[in-house]
Amino acid sequence: MNTCGFIDAAVRESIDAIGEALDKNGKVVVTGCLGVKEETIRDVHPSVLAITGPHDTAAVMSAVHAHLPKPHDPYTDLVPPQGIKLTPAHYAYLKISEGCNHRCTFCIIPSMRGDLVSRPIGEVMQEAENLVKGGVKELLVISQDTSAYGVDVKYRTGFWNGKPVKTKMTELCKALGQLGVWVRLHYVYPYPHVDEVIPLMAEGKILPYLDVPFQHASPRILRLMKRPASAEKVLERIRAWRAICPDITLRSTFIVGFPGETEEEFSLLLQFLEEAQLDRVGCFAYSPVEGAAANELPGAVPEEAKEDRRRRFMEKQGAISSAKLKSRVGKTLAVLVDEPGVGRSQGDAPEIDGTVRFRGGKAGELRQIVIDRADQHDLYGRLQ
Repeated sequence: MNTCGFIDAAVRESIDAIGEALDKNGKVVVTGCLGVKEETIRDVHPSVLAITGPHDTAAVMSAVHAHLPKPHDPYTDLVPPQGIKLTPAHYAYLKISEGCNHRCTFCIIPSMRGDLVSRPIGEVMQEAENLVKGGVKELLVISQDTSAYGVDVKYRTGFWNGKPVKTKMTELCKALGQLGVWVRLHYVYPYPHVDEVIPLMAEGKILPYLDVPFQHASPRILRLMKRPASAEKVLERIRAWRAICPDITLRSTFIVGFPGETEEEFSLLLQFLEEAQLDRVGCFAYSPVEGAAANELPGAVPEEAKEDRRRRFMEKQGAISSAKLKSRVGKTLAVLVDEPGVGRSQGDAPEIDGTVRFRGGKAGELRQIVIDRADQHDLYGRLQ
């Protein structure tokens, strides 16, 4: 059972899921972020077989084999070159690093996963190539901080297919762009060099999609969060990105009700939303996470006020999203089919963004869909 321990709601969900698994078969090995808090799990579910931390496949398999000895099977023991993944056959997540060097005050990921450790670029590209050979049509690049890729190894030069490639996000994107599939960037911290990948999007090398967690717009709140603190510069960069790549889809996440946030600072955030006109947005009411530095900040916002601000935020963004999607009516979009009648455009990541709905199609197909109508989240159309 993989778990998340980032926020209290995720801890509760993980604890409940462990209980459900125990009820079904009574034999559960727990792994993931919550595994670093073994006592939290044992207090509620003392009968779990073993508990490991994140990114520890060897410990998980050791625990499994301790309770279920592995018989030798010359057929099932043969792992395919593309590996074994849990996503549908046509898309896959490509993890390029582990850990994070930032110390955002609302986050405890560095204490769970440590500082940034970048995977060798040759290893990443070999995995990507194997996935594509195995039928994957979309690669979703993930990490805790995608744009920091290679910082820890000083952008060391690696090799892929005998050619030198620097361990750097821009060079990785150029290499992935040669594989002939959709490449989507997630969790991109807004470093200046992020600007370098926008032309690659305009040229069709990677998807015109950027997931950048801005978190807030108030300079004071951003400083308290230990995040980049200039909404004006962010707006300038957004305008520049759209000038280079007009079709770019911008996704972001924000936190409302952060300790000390005033109504005026929340209004600044709403104003930023109006000016930025982001395509896809998620919003979380601040949740105190055990071990987070932000818990010590004064001015805790009452729960009722946090939820009211989250509601108002999503109402504002809902109107923006509706207008954005309605502008696509009448256009023909390339859509990757997830299942018959449901797919995603280049501006939609699986599970977190909207969908395109139509009749027909098979999973994994790339089809052209004429858009007939839209609502706040999804598009509706027909096969061309």
